[in-house]
Amino acid sequence: MSSVTFEDILSAAEQIAGIAHRTPVATSRLLDAACGNRMYLKCENLQRMGAFKFRGAYNAISRLSAAEKERGIIAYSSGNHAQAVALVSQILGLQATIVMPQNAPRLKLEATRSYGAQVVLYDPATSSREEIARRLGAEHGYAVIPPYDHPHIIAGQGTAALELLRETGPLDYLFVPCGGGGLLSGSAIAARGLAPNCRVIGVEPAAGDDATRSFHSGTLHSVHNPDTIADGARTPSLGQYTYPLVREYVSDMLAVSDEDLVRTMQFVWTRLKLIVEPTGVLGLAAIVNRRYPVENKRVGVILSGGNVDIASACGWFQP
Repeated sequence: MSSVTFEDILSAAEQIAGIAHRTPVATSRLLDAACGNRMYLKCENLQRMGAFKFRGAYNAISRLSAAEKERGIIAYSSGNHAQAVALVSQILGLQATIVMPQNAPRLKLEATRSYGAQVVLYDPATSSREEIARRLGAEHGYAVIPPYDHPHIIAGQGTAALELLRETGPLDYLFVPCGGGGLLSGSAIAARGLAPNCRVIGVEPAAGDDATRSFHSGTLHSVHNPDTIADGARTPSLGQYTYPLVREYVSDMLAVSDEDLVRTMQFVWTRLKLIVEPTGVLGLAAIVNRRYPVENKRVGVILSGGNVDIASACGWFQP
C-alpha cells in the first residue's frame, strides 16, 4: 500500500483551505502557439511566500501535537521550504529554526529571517544539513520538518495538481519540477485520482539528474551539491517515501539544461509577464525547448515558485 494516497491529498486540501492561496491557472495563446499544445500553467509562484512549499509545510506543521508545537520545530532547506516553514510557524505562533547553506540565495535567506525564524548556516561542501538538523532536534526536542520526504508534506504538495485538474478537467500531460520528489509524487497521486489517463512527467536540472537516472534504472542514485541555477532542485536524491511513489505513479522523467531554464525564464518574464525562478520553470522548459515533444495535447505545467534574485536573473538573460 502506498505511503500517501489520494485520500490523503483530499484531506490535505481540507487542512490548508482558507490558509494557502488557491493560485490561478494561466493560459496564453502565444504560449500555445510556441508549444503546439493547449497549455495550462498552475501559478504556484503566486502562492504565499512565493512557492508551492507553503502547502506541504502547513499541512505537516498544523498536524503536530500540542506538545510538539510547544517545543518548536526545525527544518533544513536552500530556500523555499525554509521560507514556508518560517511563515507557517509565524502564523501558528511557533518557534522555528532553519538550517540553510551559506550560499543560499540572499532573497530567500532574508525572507526566512523576516518571518521570524532563527537561521543556522552551514557549508554544504563540508557538512550535512540533515545531520545538523537531527542533532539540534535531539538537543532541543524540536520536531523535524523535512523538505520533501514526509507523507504530510507530499500530500500537501499534491493539492496544487488537485486544484489544477479540478479547474481544467482531465489533461493529457502534466509536467512537474522535481528536486526531492515531494511535489512530483504528490502531483502524480492527485492526477491518478482525478485523471487516470494523464501522463505525469517529472523534470529536473541536467546537473542534478539523480531522480531521472533512478527512475529509469530502478536503482536509487544520488548527486552531491549539483552546480545548477535551479537551487530548489539541488537535492541529493529522492527519499524513502518519494522514490517508490515516483516509480509507482510517474509516467516518465527527463532533465533539462540551465540554458533551457534561462531561455524559458526569459520567455515567461517578458512575454507572459510572470516572475518565475529557475526551478519553477523546469516543467515548462521541457515543452518550450522541445526536450519532450508532444503536440496538439492538453498540457498542464506547475510553475513551482517565483523566488528569484533579480540581479542574478538579469545576468543570465541575454540582451
